[in-house]
Amino acid sequence: MPNQALNNQRGFTLIELTIVLLIVVLGFSVIGTNIASGNQSAQLKAVARDLGSALRYARGQALISHKEVSVAINLAENSYQVSNRDKIYYFSDEIDITLVIAQEEFTDEETGQIRFYPDGSSSGGKITMEWGELSYQLEVNWLSGKVSYDA
Repeated sequence: MPNQALNNQRGFTLIELTIVLLIVVLGFSVIGTNIASGNQSAQLKAVARDLGSALRYARGQALISHKEVSVAINLAENSYQVSNRDKIYYFSDEIDITLVIAQEEFTDEETGQIRFYPDGSSSGGKITMEWGELSYQLEVNWLSGKVSYDA
């Protein structure tokens, strides 16, 4: 009787386990691809928010110190810097930046700045960041100095 009980036990064959494992691996590869494309979107949004924070910080500093503060954006190096700070902030070379500002705000062909004045106003401008099909835009109102986002 014990031998007959062993023969009646059923399990999975190696081929069945291999097929299930293959299906699971294919599923994870599809999910991984979707996560990677979402990662670009998250990175672009993070860069836009960081730059927006720097612009808001510069406006606040201009109001507090009663002096002009600017944010310089280097298009060649994909970086920006607030005028009263030494640190330069870099972001991915894959991000294309378009800067629409007054001509006199370009310090050279590669660097332009948005200036904030002690009364809260600014020189104004529009910064567009593109990464492949993804796009994010920051606008600085010249009258109020307010920074807004458009996805």
